[in-house]
Amino acid sequence: MKITFLGGGNMASALIGGLLNNGFPADDIAVIEIGAESRARLEKTYGVRCYAEPDAVALRCDALLLAVKPQQMREACASLQKFLNRQLVISIAAGLRLADLSRWLGGYDRLVRTMPNTPALIGSGVTGLYAPPTVSDAERLGAERVLRAVGSTLWVDDEAQIDAVTAISGSGPAYVFLFIEALQQAAVELGFTTRQARQLSLETMLGAAKLAAQSEEPASVLRERVTSKGGTTEAALNTMAEHGVKDGIIAGVLAANARGGQLGELLGKD
Repeated sequence: MKITFLGGGNMASALIGGLLNNGFPADDIAVIEIGAESRARLEKTYGVRCYAEPDAVALRCDALLLAVKPQQMREACASLQKFLNRQLVISIAAGLRLADLSRWLGGYDRLVRTMPNTPALIGSGVTGLYAPPTVSDAERLGAERVLRAVGSTLWVDDEAQIDAVTAISGSGPAYVFLFIEALQQAAVELGFTTRQARQLSLETMLGAAKLAAQSEEPASVLRERVTSKGGTTEAALNTMAEHGVKDGIIAGVLAANARGGQLGELLGKD
C-alpha cells in the first residue's frame, strides 16, 4: 500500500512514524510539503520521499492523506484534482465535511473523514472514522490500517458524529492536561516542589487511567470505591461539585461539538 501525505506537520509525522514502526517500507511513503526545512527534516528522520508540490509522481499512491490545516484545504484540493485517479482520500482535518471536500476535489467521492488526537504522537491515539457508501469495504480496511498505526480506531455511522469525536477525544487531551495542571498547582500550594508535584499528578493520572481501562466496571463505581463517607475524597468531590466541575466539563464538550458543526458551515462556504 503506497501512501502520500499532503502536509508534513506533527500529525503527519506521528502517522509516518507509526506506519514505519508497523512495518510499512519508507519507500512506500511520500510527503507533499511546501516548506523546504520540513521536507529536509522528514527525509532525514524517516527516509521518506518528499515533494514541494503535487504532481503525477507524488500522487502515484493507493491512499492520499490530507494533513493540511482546515483553512488551507480548499486551495490544497484545487491543486490535487488533475492528479486523482481512484486513490482513497483520507482527511484528518477538523470540521471539514466530506461534501465540501468532494466539491473542492471536483466531485471526487472516494473519501474517508477521520479525527485522530495528539497522543498519536506516542502511538497512543484514538481515531474516529466515517466513510460514505461510495467507499468499499477494502478501502475502509485500508483507511483503518493507516490510522491504527498510531492507536485504536472507532467507526461511526453518521458523519455528524465525527464532530462529537472531535469534541471528546480530539480536544480531550486538553481537558486532561487542564486537570493535571490544576492538580500540580494544588500540590505546589500544599508545599511540594514543582518536580514532586509533577510526579504525584502524572503518576496518579496514569495509574487511574490504567485501572479504569483494565476494569469492566463504570468509572462512577470506581470513583465511589475511593470515596469514604465523611473522608477526604468526599470533601474534595463535594467542593468540586459546588464549583460545577463535572457539569462544566460536560458543557465544555457540548460546546466543542457545536463549534465543530459551526466550523464545518463556515469553512464549507463558497
